[in-house]
Amino acid sequence: MIRVLLVDDQTLIRTGLRALLDAEDDLEVVAEADNGARAVELAAELVPDLVLMDVQMPVMDGIEATRRIVNNDNLSRVRVIVLTNYGLDEYVFNALRAGASGFLVKDTEPADLLQALRVVADGNALLSPAITRTLISEFVSRPPASVSTAGLQHLTPREREVVALVGQGLSNDEIAEHMVVSPTTAKTHVSRSMTKVHARDRAQLVVFAYETGLVLPRSAPGD
Repeated sequence: MIRVLLVDDQTLIRTGLRALLDAEDDLEVVAEADNGARAVELAAELVPDLVLMDVQMPVMDGIEATRRIVNNDNLSRVRVIVLTNYGLDEYVFNALRAGASGFLVKDTEPADLLQALRVVADGNALLSPAITRTLISEFVSRPPASVSTAGLQHLTPREREVVALVGQGLSNDEIAEHMVVSPTTAKTHVSRSMTKVHARDRAQLVVFAYETGLVLPRSAPGD
């Protein structure tokens, strides 16, 4: 059973999501919260598998709530999926920086939302390579305020290459083809790299690749 905490300041949205999830045999809504502060409290109390997190809320927004949940050592198995009204907006990338495992827009088809929850609960990031490329194009094309090499010392040269390829949006199969190794070997390199840099999932590895300078933002038009 996948246990879900719903977080949204709009009662109507929470009610609709609860009805959708509770109708599934493998999904259970364990609680609801209408602000980020309450979400942090309930996550610590109930330790759900997933938190479906709105961004703009009173008291504490979803990004700060995500950061606090992710940084709680007792909640290391909890995955946060951010809900947004506008798709790839600035909030999304800030949420990924904070530790979210992915994002959904609120007009996602019900079947796609249910599948997304199962994907993340299974330990995978909700960002397909195609979505990752779009995310990179929209946001990470701009240099971060500063580049930190923290964590790079734990990676072998081969693993740094793998992380850079993940940051460019390549799938494991594409990485295998690029490096002339088997898909299994590529997957192993990705998994080891995630462990070494404490990335929860592929989404976090993309953020790490850019923030450490393993992947350089593309030049702006005219540069």
